[in-house]
Amino acid sequence: MLSIIVVLPFFSALLLGIVYLGNTKAKRYTFYTIIGVGTPMIMTLLSFIVTYQVINGSDTLHTTLLQWIAIGDLNISIAFMADRLSVVMISFITFIGTLIHIYAAGYMKEDEAYGKFFAYFNLFMGSMLLLVLSDNPIMMFVGWELVGLCSYLLIGFYHHDTANITAANKAFILNRVGDFGFIMALALLFVHGAEGGFTFEAIATHISAIDPEMLSLIGILLFVGAMGKSAQIPLYVWLPDAMAGPTPVSALIHAATMVTAGVYMVARYSFIYVEIPDVGIFIASIGAASALFAAIIACYQSDIKKILAYSTMSQLGYMFIAVGLGAYSAGIFHVFTHAFFKALLFMGAGAVIIALHHEQNIFKMGGLKKHLKLVYITMFIATLAISGIPPFAGFFSKDAILVTAFTSEHYIIWGMGTLTALLTAFYMFRMLFSVFHAQAKEEHKLQALPKTMTQPLVVLAIGAASAGFLGLNEAYGGHALINTFLSLPDMKLHVSHATEYMLGGLNVILALLGMGLAYTLFAKNAEEAKENTRFKSLVIHTFYIDELYDILIVKPLLKISRLIENIIDPKIFDGFINLNIWGYLQSAEMFGTLQNGKVRYYALYILVGLSAISCYMLIKLEVL
Repeated sequence: MLSIIVVLPFFSALLLGIVYLGNTKAKRYTFYTIIGVGTPMIMTLLSFIVTYQVINGSDTLHTTLLQWIAIGDLNISIAFMADRLSVVMISFITFIGTLIHIYAAGYMKEDEAYGKFFAYFNLFMGSMLLLVLSDNPIMMFVGWELVGLCSYLLIGFYHHDTANITAANKAFILNRVGDFGFIMALALLFVHGAEGGFTFEAIATHISAIDPEMLSLIGILLFVGAMGKSAQIPLYVWLPDAMAGPTPVSALIHAATMVTAGVYMVARYSFIYVEIPDVGIFIASIGAASALFAAIIACYQSDIKKILAYSTMSQLGYMFIAVGLGAYSAGIFHVFTHAFFKALLFMGAGAVIIALHHEQNIFKMGGLKKHLKLVYITMFIATLAISGIPPFAGFFSKDAILVTAFTSEHYIIWGMGTLTALLTAFYMFRMLFSVFHAQAKEEHKLQALPKTMTQPLVVLAIGAASAGFLGLNEAYGGHALINTFLSLPDMKLHVSHATEYMLGGLNVILALLGMGLAYTLFAKNAEEAKENTRFKSLVIHTFYIDELYDILIVKPLLKISRLIENIIDPKIFDGFINLNIWGYLQSAEMFGTLQNGKVRYYALYILVGLSAISCYMLIKLEVL
């Protein structure tokens, strides 16, 4: 079943691609939908069966599809492993991925490249499942790279627009920067920690034999890969531009695939990070900075999808705070709850965009509460969840992270996370009130939405409202089921119920404060922020980070490239090659003079040759 779960989406992607390429103009909506949507449904069913088997005693399931590399002691197989961490991931990846596929069937129905879209979409799902289920770092890296490829294909799906291709290139290149760190870490890990085999289980067994300084370097390099994939400072700038792709792509990237891969990777390598807590604090610090930075930017965005993009970066920051401080279960718990409410928010935003004929500026919307009631109710639930209002899912997972930061005495990280919670409630309700409550600037002629776009929202809303109860801890009358089930090497902290109530209450008060401020400013007459102060201008232009990168990195590289193109390549490299060519030509001319076809010359060569041999023999005899 593990092999089928991974291989099936690759097979369906190949089938969809072949059929589409066979006749790109043919309308095969039913065929594409059955294969494109039916495949993740089957994967979901199989994932639930595997999860059930793991829950009922089989702690880890293994299967080997085939052997890939066998050189001496190096054996790398295309093999899969389902442990408790894996099955939590595949359960929501396949389930939420299926809902997004159903939604996409309605969203993309009129698109001419409908078949190609689902080929890419299925490939994306398969790549993420390969990443999660691989039993060794090499196969995980293959899935990691395929996820990056799929994001490139889907972000640049509307390739007739140059801006979309630029966004796709930006995502691809920035992820390659992070992946360089990842592959360097794997190389070092192979050299220093592969004595017992190069699977996760074998490496974990021998990890104590690696020098602590080398282990710290490996841990940092692994996190560099996570910075790129999960859009953390400084490799985050691709994520907002990734909104160029269709909205279902944004939902899949942000909720069930790509950006969660970095958090999963750190949790998968938790056996390394427990040995290097200082590196963990660095990870948590980057996460806290990313969370707060993205939240500040989101407060001034007007594009509904970019607000949600910065929101994802911010929520990922929370996850890295958790895994950095050794609360791996809390980090994965937030990955789990975030998948429900973030998929719902993106899909709800997509429904609004389609209804308004592709309008994305929240300040050109307004008054949609009475026209899109189902979309409004479900997005309201998701907004409550991400804002940390109990009993919705985000409260319990976010609270677990902030309690960890406070109890472990990392008060600056806790303070940044708490301030981020206030800003999250503000910018999310700013978006909600501007879109659904504020007075409309003009009368909207709404496009009807198919049920395939609205019914999945209801399912996700149920998850956004209830998924948090899986992690309900003793302070709130639960048993922290997801923490117990994951059995990750979490840092043990004693937290009193009074502390939890105090911190949880503070978070709720701050969230309500953010909601109230957003209501006051945007519930009746929402207006876009004008650049009337330096700070507003700075934030609206996202602190000019892209421009800074352009000055410090892009332009110098372009100058170096032009120097190579105009001087080094033609005058040095080409000059060296041309000098060799001239030498060969001169040699050819010389030999051409000798080889002239005249018998007298050849007789002379023979005579000279015989004379030389004779002289040599005479000299040799005289010596003797």
